[in-house]
Amino acid sequence: MWKYKLFICVFMLGADSVAAEMVDIRLNKLSSSGVGERIGSIKIVDTKYGALFTPSLMGLSQGVHGFHIHQNSECGPKQKNGKIVPGLAAGGHYDPSGSGYHSGPYGDGHLGDLAFLYVNANGDANASVLAPRVKVADLKGRSLIIHAGGDSYSDSPKKLGGGGPRIACGVIK
Repeated sequence: MWKYKLFICVFMLGADSVAAEMVDIRLNKLSSSGVGERIGSIKIVDTKYGALFTPSLMGLSQGVHGFHIHQNSECGPKQKNGKIVPGLAAGGHYDPSGSGYHSGPYGDGHLGDLAFLYVNANGDANASVLAPRVKVADLKGRSLIIHAGGDSYSDSPKKLGGGGPRIACGVIK
């Protein structure tokens, strides 16, 4: 039943889309050696309710994953504390107001905080995610990151703030 309700919600959001902008982002797996194989794409379109992210991804682990807009338009690895970290070149979460904290997609913290990305038992993600506080124009020159785990929208790493390691990335051109 929830899948039917989700479909209706996404259909209604799509029906209310304004003819503003739409982008299609290619996402790739990440490793310490760099950007790897393509796992699919995410289309982002403006609606009167905010930006709607519609993934068409495969090859991910089942469950919920942290999903964020990051500051830089890069996906490569970078060194931190003497260790190579996949996707670190993407920088931190997109936070143009300088809030400095997480509060989820409906809070007043980072604009880069998106709702969870849900991956089904087959490793596919295709359920849309709404970002009510952003527009497509805000996203150009940024990147999308998918994290290994869910996100508690906490600033404490012990509470899984951010969702753990970066596993996939795409540049928003």
